[in-house]
Amino acid sequence: MSETRGRPPSVFDRAFLTGVEGVTEVLLIRHGQQDVDVNGAVGQLFDPPLSERGRQQAHLLGLALSTTHVDAVYASPLERAFETARAVTKHHDLEPAVVADLREVEVFRDVPPDETVEQHFGKELLAGVRHRMLTERVWDVYPESEPSAEFRKRAINAVEAAIAAHAGERIAIVCHGGVINAYVGHLVGSPYDMFFRPGHTSVNIVAAGGGRRVLQSLNDMHHLHTAEGHFHSY
Repeated sequence: MSETRGRPPSVFDRAFLTGVEGVTEVLLIRHGQQDVDVNGAVGQLFDPPLSERGRQQAHLLGLALSTTHVDAVYASPLERAFETARAVTKHHDLEPAVVADLREVEVFRDVPPDETVEQHFGKELLAGVRHRMLTERVWDVYPESEPSAEFRKRAINAVEAAIAAHAGERIAIVCHGGVINAYVGHLVGSPYDMFFRPGHTSVNIVAAGGGRRVLQSLNDMHHLHTAEGHFHSY
């Protein structure tokens, strides 16, 4: 049995998975800032690369985790997440394991790729669904998009599969704000698809063990504070 400061684990250690054996630590990490024209054609919205700022964020993330032992790194196949994951793995002699189901929610996936969202739906409908998202915060408000339930199912299952493969280890999962919200929201019982806004390269920590999952930290961006300034973005 593991001990915490020379004593056996307390009831709170067991409840919150601190100081006990066999716990998997999961670092859920959002990708760096992407280079995208939000008013451009739908086709370029789905898989943009990192921006210059995003590459700097990924670099700082990699440095911050360079002295932390990591057993495996999983990544979404989308370029912004994979590139961010590579900034982590290069410090650990690892390669990112790509999992298709870690990709972001596919909003407007059935819109023709050469059209803009406004061209396809019209200004009024687009304003209406954006207002609904502002207040309801569920992906189902967007027409011609991946359903909320389908997205949550695939995202949560993908994270759980990674946990099952790494009992008692530390893993990093580099993915997207929607995926992080789906999994953490599932743990805390949030009714929203987006209940908080993860910053770019933010680190969110979940402990898994004994059949339980415990959120231990949320939206940590300390690595983006430098002597030259801060590199936060959302």
